[in-house]
Amino acid sequence: MSDVSVRKVEDERNFKSGDMKAFFEFPWTLYKNDPRWVPPLLSGRMNLLDKTKNPSWEYLEGNYYVAWRGARPVGTIAAFINPRHNDVWHEQLGWFGFFECEDDHEAATALLQAAMDYAKSRGMTAVRGPANFSLNDECGLLIEDFSQPVILMPYNPPYYQHLIEESGLNFAKVMDVESWYSNPKLLAGEDGKGMPEKLVRVVEKTRQKYGVKVRDSTLKTLKGDLKALREVFTVAWANNWGAVPPTDHEMDHLFTDLKDYFEPSLARFAEVNGEIVAFVLGLPDMNQVLLKAYAHPGEPELITMLKAAWWWKIRPMLTGKQTITGQRILLFGVKPAYRLKGIDAAVCLDLFQGLVDHPKYWDTDNGWFLEVNQPMKQFAASVRAHQYKRYRFYQSELKA
Repeated sequence: MSDVSVRKVEDERNFKSGDMKAFFEFPWTLYKNDPRWVPPLLSGRMNLLDKTKNPSWEYLEGNYYVAWRGARPVGTIAAFINPRHNDVWHEQLGWFGFFECEDDHEAATALLQAAMDYAKSRGMTAVRGPANFSLNDECGLLIEDFSQPVILMPYNPPYYQHLIEESGLNFAKVMDVESWYSNPKLLAGEDGKGMPEKLVRVVEKTRQKYGVKVRDSTLKTLKGDLKALREVFTVAWANNWGAVPPTDHEMDHLFTDLKDYFEPSLARFAEVNGEIVAFVLGLPDMNQVLLKAYAHPGEPELITMLKAAWWWKIRPMLTGKQTITGQRILLFGVKPAYRLKGIDAAVCLDLFQGLVDHPKYWDTDNGWFLEVNQPMKQFAASVRAHQYKRYRFYQSELKA
């Protein structure tokens, strides 16, 4: 075998030739025989990687790299610095993301070393990852349950864990996050009577004590609801491990995308005296459609979108069979002043009861929880959900 070389991508906006084309298209080569991998829309991946279009690059700095064996690409990685993270958390961290690699220890080690070298050259003291590009994007390395991923959650082969942990570069776990699963049958219980009576009683007392009103959203209230959701989200996540408040441009970008997939029945807002103080927002699992549409380089995106429209909208109308049968709880937040009052349980319980009464979306991924977030894990267990996937963040200290 020829030696591995790692090259920095120089022409980062040229997605049609050279190293950037190799970086952009590599996942389709790596996962071509994996039926669980969900290919992204070409435009979505392009906008994510294009530093002139992704609002995160207004403050990030970094490079893309491709590992080669001769003329064949065998892996990719992004190395970047997030000054906003370092300012908020008083750290000197570099990050790696977009780590994709054949089962090739030499190539993986070379890619990780390139990320470490970049971070060290910028005066950083450690490297953490994977993240593409923040904790608001796809992040973490999947290490348990390699079933088909839900929307906006990462997927990778099982051997990635060994590539990182056995690289000899001292990457060690810094945090795990967990995904929890539920469905209407679990939520209703073995007797089919619905939510646990004790939990329902406690939530009802919370509603009465604090005057909590929980409502869903409609297309008429959507604009105002998303504005309020944005405000709650920003303050609710401020102190979570690794979280950095998104910029206005990032929030605009996020909610522009959300409106395309918004499903009113999967949103709940808790109000106290007319003020929205908590929310939970689920999204239909568009990965079930994207897998059917199967975007790939060389196919015009119009063709992909027509296939997606067939599976998402047209086929269900003609046959009565839904392509999307799952959802992911994407966003959840409670204003700090209203925490530890049971309002989080009230807003989630209302959503879950709706899933039991109208089980359109059978499978629910309840989003990821930090492994140290015992209150959320206890609540998930109380409504009979169970942990099914685990993702890991790694960190390696850089020697002076």
